[in-house]
Amino acid sequence: MSIVVRHSPVGLTRAKYDEVNERLDATGEFPPVGMKTHILFGDEGDLRVSEIWDSAEEFEAFGPVLMPILEEEGVQFSGPPEVFPIQNLIER
Repeated sequence: MSIVVRHSPVGLTRAKYDEVNERLDATGEFPPVGMKTHILFGDEGDLRVSEIWDSAEEFEAFGPVLMPILEEEGVQFSGPPEVFPIQNLIER
């Protein structure tokens, strides 16, 4: 079942987001298998990320790649990601 994941990093800036993405690109595992959509939104210094994944298992499998990079870059979160099953998805 597809899921929506909402991440709430603390004080995330565009520069820090770009640093993390450069490191993820260098792994050769980004975008990861199962990630359909990745969205960055919000105000500078308070950016948020939402994603759509094909399954919770694929989302969880990406953790060992993502989490060490976030920790090394000093990205912290206000809590664990919110995860919701998708009831309906309409794409144009």
